[in-house]
Amino acid sequence: MNEEDRTKGEDFIRARIREDLAAGKNGGRVVTRFPPEPNGYLHVGHAKSIVLNFGLAEEFGGACYLRFDDTNPCTENVEYSESIKEAVRWLGFDWGPRLTHASDYFEQLYSFAERLIQLGKAYICEQTQEQIREYKGTLTEPGRPSPYRDRPADENLELFRRMRAGEFDEGRYVLRAKIDMASPNLVLRDPVIYRIRKVSHHRTGEAWCIYPMYDFTHCLNDSLEGITHSLCTLEFENNRPLYDWFIDQLGLPHHPQQIEFSRLNLTYMITSKRKLAQLVREGHVSGWDDPRMPTLVGMRRRGFPPGALRDLCERVGLTRKESCIELGLLENCVREALDRTSQRRLAVLRPLKVVLTNWPEARVEQLEAPNHPQNPEAGKRLLSFGRELYIERDDFADPPPKKFHRLSPGAEVRLRSAYIIRCDEVQRDEHGEVVELRCHCDLDSRSGSPGAERKVKGTIHWIHAATARPAVVRLYDRLFTVPDPTADKEVEFLTHLNTASLEVLKNALLEESLGHVEPGTVFQFERLGYFCADRIDHRPEAPVFNRTITLRDTWAKVAQQGL
Repeated sequence: MNEEDRTKGEDFIRARIREDLAAGKNGGRVVTRFPPEPNGYLHVGHAKSIVLNFGLAEEFGGACYLRFDDTNPCTENVEYSESIKEAVRWLGFDWGPRLTHASDYFEQLYSFAERLIQLGKAYICEQTQEQIREYKGTLTEPGRPSPYRDRPADENLELFRRMRAGEFDEGRYVLRAKIDMASPNLVLRDPVIYRIRKVSHHRTGEAWCIYPMYDFTHCLNDSLEGITHSLCTLEFENNRPLYDWFIDQLGLPHHPQQIEFSRLNLTYMITSKRKLAQLVREGHVSGWDDPRMPTLVGMRRRGFPPGALRDLCERVGLTRKESCIELGLLENCVREALDRTSQRRLAVLRPLKVVLTNWPEARVEQLEAPNHPQNPEAGKRLLSFGRELYIERDDFADPPPKKFHRLSPGAEVRLRSAYIIRCDEVQRDEHGEVVELRCHCDLDSRSGSPGAERKVKGTIHWIHAATARPAVVRLYDRLFTVPDPTADKEVEFLTHLNTASLEVLKNALLEESLGHVEPGTVFQFERLGYFCADRIDHRPEAPVFNRTITLRDTWAKVAQQGL
């Protein structure tokens, strides 16, 4: 393909697809699939595969299957299947009528296995898992053939049928492909393709007690569904010869092309299902949807927009080289998306009371504030303003540090969309803690009024005491303190847990317009960050907001300071 023909964002997979289309391969069709195993919740790494497979199908006018690899009834259930479908929908994709399951093909797969036996390409083995592993050899030593490798085909077929009939206990027999025990590729050393599992399947019930292995199932399902490009991550590169072997030995009319790409790894995150399950099981997080988790359901609950994940996948691109992407890139994608779409609101997380001594007690004004400063079409909202207010405790200092342009004794600041005030008196409790500020309000300095041109260096946010909405606000941060929690195999990854990854503020105050918002709605709390009304716990009478992300990358500053 000539360079001038390459489109924006071209990569080696798109280049391959264009070459196939130009050559008339697959009848000009592009058919992909996303094949999750319904044994857990999808994580950020799966987002790349979803965006790639469904995105390519859309881009080339093709189709994408959502196919559940439900071949292990011991670990799978409907809950996981439903969560996977919801995650794909949340990312903005639809499989239409192309929802399938490996279990849909169990009868055909069984027939294929019988055919391999009849062809002398599969045999029943009585070795234990430990013996199979021992006989397999190493990267430098060839494997040894199973003593059952040359069992006659008719005997293998009879035993396989009796396995299906449920005559044998688990572990008594397995069906293995008969390939090459001396192959330099260990995957080809007579892999197991069927095993006995006397467990009820969530879709087929008690109909089966033998189940096919992934390597046998996946390629044959791809062929049966007419998949043209079977896209998978690099750890399956060694399995590609096995993928091709099964299709070739069975003489199937359609042969998909397996293409591998690097998986999406992010710093400060882990994507091991086993380790994620440990975090949940041991109570280090509140569940699979904890907003600190790298699961898609967790990110959704935190308030990450799906467009940010799609944007991340596009920016990262497709390569065949494993790498670890800085989490800051995802965070920037989230900020950019939310900056465009999120309306602004006022909130005070750690309230400090302010009394305007020259403001009449009964006087309450309605002030206008823009919902989005760069989007006039978002309109405006009204803010109540009166004698008693609350400001952020961090916006007052006594004495103030150098270059502190917020409130301090004798200093002036502007209240956002309101007036300029001056701190005249500081009231403290018996422990010396500041409990109230008594301030003077410049009544001629209202924002938008003729007297508003007077400038002061600082602007802070505030809440009107009488109309404030009490709320619980959860401040989430990165779950781990180091970029790669699993880098040192001698150190338990849990030792790198960030003990400050969650702070719960129970006395936060919100502006009155936040009293009735839909769960899942994200706002920018001005000067504080982006916050999402919790999808589970938020109630109009008891608001709960999660911090989605800060306004800037505070971790980059910490790294620069060497802290």
